[in-house]
Amino acid sequence: MAESFGNSFTVVQVTGDDTKTQIWIAVAKPSQAVTLVLAAAPEGSTAEVLRVALTPTSSECSKNSI
Repeated sequence: MAESFGNSFTVVQVTGDDTKTQIWIAVAKPSQAVTLVLAAAPEGSTAEVLRVALTPTSSECSKNSI
């Protein structure tokens, strides 16, 4: 059986060796997100959790776009 990482998502900023920054979305709790992202990111990348607050309006837009 697959391991559950929760039902929330975490926004992670990834910076590669070339200093290029990307924003990744991890379907995981913040405590697990950086580890999961670094496992998938190119070697030498760094990652940190970004604190992103959804407003009621943006949350509703997200629900409608799925």
